[in-house]
Amino acid sequence: MPARQARTALDWTDRVLELQIGPIAHGGHCVARHEGRVVFVRHALPGERVRAVVTEDGGGSFCRAEAIGVLDAHPGRVEPPCPWARAGGCGGCDLQHATPATQRALKTEVVREQLRRLAGLDSDVTVTELPGGALGWRSRVRLAVDAEGRPGLRAHRSHDVLPIADCPIAPAGLLEPVLADGFPPGTEFEVARDGDGRRHVDGRPGPVVARAAGREWQLSPGVFWQVHPALADVLAETVAEWATAPRGGTAWDLYGGVGLFAAVLADQVGREGRVTVVESSRRAVEDGRAALADLPQIGWRVGKVERLLGGLGARPDVVVADPPRKGLGRTMVDALAAAAPGRVIHIACDPAALARDVALFGERGYRLAELRAFDAFPMTHHVECIAALTRL
Repeated sequence: MPARQARTALDWTDRVLELQIGPIAHGGHCVARHEGRVVFVRHALPGERVRAVVTEDGGGSFCRAEAIGVLDAHPGRVEPPCPWARAGGCGGCDLQHATPATQRALKTEVVREQLRRLAGLDSDVTVTELPGGALGWRSRVRLAVDAEGRPGLRAHRSHDVLPIADCPIAPAGLLEPVLADGFPPGTEFEVARDGDGRRHVDGRPGPVVARAAGREWQLSPGVFWQVHPALADVLAETVAEWATAPRGGTAWDLYGGVGLFAAVLADQVGREGRVTVVESSRRAVEDGRAALADLPQIGWRVGKVERLLGGLGARPDVVVADPPRKGLGRTMVDALAAAAPGRVIHIACDPAALARDVALFGERGYRLAELRAFDAFPMTHHVECIAALTRL
């Protein structure tokens, strides 16, 4: 049978399957098998028996499905607090159908499995809860506008816009006044609540106030800050604990944003030391310079880390790296290992990317000394990890 005909024969789209659900997988779905094929199922939990409708099928070894009925439920299953957290619904939340404790247990399995599979490491790391609970934590929400000018959220793996009345993971009262307004069809905009409790729509009115590590930043529109209100402080405290930069030493803060970790490192190296921040966003650097103007030991470089790393000068005692979701990758790990810092602190929002980077560092003489994982994105499959790697 020609390949094209084989793909057509395997197209299960819209077919309803009865499935025995297997383990959680990285990406917010569970794994099941049916007639020799893998089925990635959203809105299911390990050990359940469900009915699921196939939503995508490219004709290969796997397809994607959504649970539409539960025949045997996991003990951690609950009714989702949002009506859009269902088949055909919003793409933002993957785990509203599980208790917060069950969500953290599933995320723990994912982090450990990624480290075992990609880095060959057995870890006892546990995903821990952050203050504030599982709802109302998302301080920044990006909304899309449909063809009729109604703001909403994107459907799962789609550009379709779902008009909403509210979002339970956003702070109470943040979205309702905004959702009542009209917007130009086809546009997008961001709604945020800052450290003073003020609402900002696409950065208006004025700068967004952010606080962490005992300091305050005035953020320009679009400048990155952690979306969970407790995470910036938790990460800064962990960096302070693990960095142990010597007085008068040298530290690099790569992908450093507005200098949250640079502020911590500057306190450790003192005025006789040196901290270099490398960040590609000029606005973030300007905001960071303004907020940390009292720390002359911090130097700022605007540009891509990949281009600037070779010109940063003296060997660093410690490097803090908070790269994009894809991680550092082989080229950057090679470059950092060649710089020979005694310690690398790696922040990651994707456990698979972190595990790949840990494996690459292992090939270059670094070992994983510390690892913590935080449930910084409740109701979703995402998890924030921070790792310390030391030279052997």
